[in-house]
Amino acid sequence: MKILGIGNAIVDVICKVNEDFIVQNKLTKGTMKLIFDEKEFKSLLSNLEIEKTISGGSVANSIVGLSQLGNEVGFIGKVNDDDLGKKYEDGLKSEKVSYFYSKKKEELPTGTCLILVTPDSERTMCTFLGTAGKINADDISTDVVKKSEIIFLEGYLWDEGEPKKAFDKAINNSKKVAMSLSDKFCVDRHKDSFLNLLKNKLDIVFANEQEIFSLLNVRSIEEAIIFSKELNKDIVITRGEKGAIAINRNKVFKCNSEKNLNILDLTGAGDLFAAGYLHGKINNFSIQESLEKGTELSSKIIQQIGARLT
Repeated sequence: MKILGIGNAIVDVICKVNEDFIVQNKLTKGTMKLIFDEKEFKSLLSNLEIEKTISGGSVANSIVGLSQLGNEVGFIGKVNDDDLGKKYEDGLKSEKVSYFYSKKKEELPTGTCLILVTPDSERTMCTFLGTAGKINADDISTDVVKKSEIIFLEGYLWDEGEPKKAFDKAINNSKKVAMSLSDKFCVDRHKDSFLNLLKNKLDIVFANEQEIFSLLNVRSIEEAIIFSKELNKDIVITRGEKGAIAINRNKVFKCNSEKNLNILDLTGAGDLFAAGYLHGKINNFSIQESLEKGTELSSKIIQQIGARLT
């Protein structure tokens, strides 16, 4: 297998909201908030009109993108044996993604992410992890990990206890590891752990400017580049309208963003960028060509609603 994704198996519920809704519910625009109370999550959802429901999760979105490009890929993520869990599994299989998890009845329901899209196309996420956040080492197939050229992990998955053990098991049995830092919220919570992973375990890291600045404790892209040059790995930084860069040893590669796009929804921009870049890596593209493929896919996804190319 080319790439195995391991991440939170989340059903995305996409809703359009105005700026006032974000303020009234004390949300920080453009970030992800974890909601631990199922009743609180349902209360938030009850005030909204649903635009679209689709199986999602950051790494799963990337894996589907890789499959659509013709790559042999798989995914491990925990769902409940409920209606949403069945829809989630069916959604992956319909995209020719091998799903390496046998769902069963769990105490918590399948995880759900409420994606709130404001008029400027920015997305703010409220996530009830449900059973997705209970992934453990037993859910990770060592055999499948060892047969994969690259495993792709998400920062959202990292947490102390059982999820961390699952993370460690996957990394310790892998050939090559790519990881998305996922969100500044995740980086702030796990800065020391993520920095240790970056230095000692990871081969490819995806981050936006906010995330990499927080992780490295720097204030400019120039400072981030200086730090990244000391590491023997791909540090890939997306910069929105300013394009994207990749740092590998002493070399810095740059790709401009595409212009004059009809932007509808920024959900999945980073996920599909990662898909394009990883597609390049496993098909022997240069780093520059991989950056360009990531930019191409990211530009496509933001011109539609949702994080899956249609």
